[in-house]
Amino acid sequence: MKLHYKEMGHGQPLLIMHGLFGTLDNWQTLAKRLAEHYNVFLVDLRNHGRSPHNEEHNYDVMADDVLRLIDELQIPTPAIMGHSMGGKVAMKFALKYPTRLTKLIVVDIAPKAYPPHHDEIIEALQSVNLEGVTSRSEVDEQLAQHIKEEYVRLFLMKNLHRKEDNTLAWRMNLDAIEKNYEHVAAGITADVPFKKSTLFIKGGRSSYIQPEDIYGSIEHLFTLVEVETIPEAGHWVHAQSPDKVYDLVTRFLSTD
Repeated sequence: MKLHYKEMGHGQPLLIMHGLFGTLDNWQTLAKRLAEHYNVFLVDLRNHGRSPHNEEHNYDVMADDVLRLIDELQIPTPAIMGHSMGGKVAMKFALKYPTRLTKLIVVDIAPKAYPPHHDEIIEALQSVNLEGVTSRSEVDEQLAQHIKEEYVRLFLMKNLHRKEDNTLAWRMNLDAIEKNYEHVAAGITADVPFKKSTLFIKGGRSSYIQPEDIYGSIEHLFTLVEVETIPEAGHWVHAQSPDKVYDLVTRFLSTD
């Protein structure tokens, strides 16, 4: 599968992956700053953004997608960063292909399996009837019947695009995501740990990474790891505290 990507900047290569229901655009603002020092590759994961759709959606195949992209573009061994679902893809890639990256950065996700917690969002997205809809505000009205938080609705509506006939459609493959949700929520495992420098960035107001995760699955799978917490941030750490994420990432990548 040929993933859609956007390249910017020069220098040490850094590949960045978004989370569930996201697109590479979610990282665009921070990536532009990082591109002043690094050769940044923003990636749309399969069934998201402008990347191809496929019925298969799990961390093994998504890690393989990323490897194909690196090979296709002949990217010198990059650092790899991922948020949420993209963080799990990054972890899987590091554990599966440890010689193909220099450093790993994981944003607000642990390697563990998570209980289902996107049912409401999937149900809301599936309930939207796009036939005859001409504006985003009409989609927002339909989503608001299920999702009260405006920022969540705005995030989801970034997936909308206009087709050639001027009708609105979702870019993500919602059916494949719903069908494979158990794989999205699944944990990341490996027989051999990743022994290169790894940074986990946790949102202080997020519950995705718990103290027991740090001393458990994280340190078990990533032996050379540091965990940094940004107290005021929730799960969307890079959107809520971009300056602190930028500082942590650049410091981490600049140290031997």
